[in-house]
Amino acid sequence: MPAPSISTEELLAAIPHLRAFATSLCGNRDRADDLVQDTLARAWAKMDRFEAGTNLNAWLFTILRNLFFSEHRKKVREVEDADGSHASRLFTLPEQTARLEMQDFRRALMKLPSDQREALLLVGAEGYAYEEVAEICGCAVGTIKSRVNRARTRLAALLGLEDEDSIGVDKIVMAALPVAA
Repeated sequence: MPAPSISTEELLAAIPHLRAFATSLCGNRDRADDLVQDTLARAWAKMDRFEAGTNLNAWLFTILRNLFFSEHRKKVREVEDADGSHASRLFTLPEQTARLEMQDFRRALMKLPSDQREALLLVGAEGYAYEEVAEICGCAVGTIKSRVNRARTRLAALLGLEDEDSIGVDKIVMAALPVAA
C-alpha cells in the first residue's frame, strides 16, 4: 500500500469547518458529528483517490455533502414524531433575546432549499470564494452566485428584515440604553 497522501494533521484541521457545515445542513449537532465522523472514515478509506496538490477541504466537503444527500434521500419517506409531541417536550424557552433571534435565524435558514442554504453557508459562513463553492457543488460559478442571492433574499423575507437598519439593536435594547444628551 502506498504512503498516505493526506496527513492526520490535515484531516484534524478540517474538522471544525466540516462540523460547522454539517450542522448547517442537518440542523442537529449530534447528527452533524456523526456525519463528520462518517466523512473522515470514508476519506481515510478512500485516501488513494485524493489527488495530491488539490484542495483537500473541497474534497472533504464534497464527501460530506454527498453523504448528507444520500442519507436524506433514504430518509425522505420516514416519519418521526409526526405530531411534534416529543419535540415539544425537549425544548426550553431561551432566557435572552439573542438566543430567540438565533433560533429564528436557524429556523429560517432550515426553510431555505438545501442547495441555496449550502451555497450561502459555504460563501457567507465558511468564507469560500464562489469559484471554490462551485467546485465543491459541481456547478457553474453563476449558479452559485444566483443561489446565494436567492438565499439572502429569502432569508431576509423569512426574518422580516426590510433593510440594513432592521439588523442590530432592537427596541427593547434601545430602551435600556442611556439617553444621549
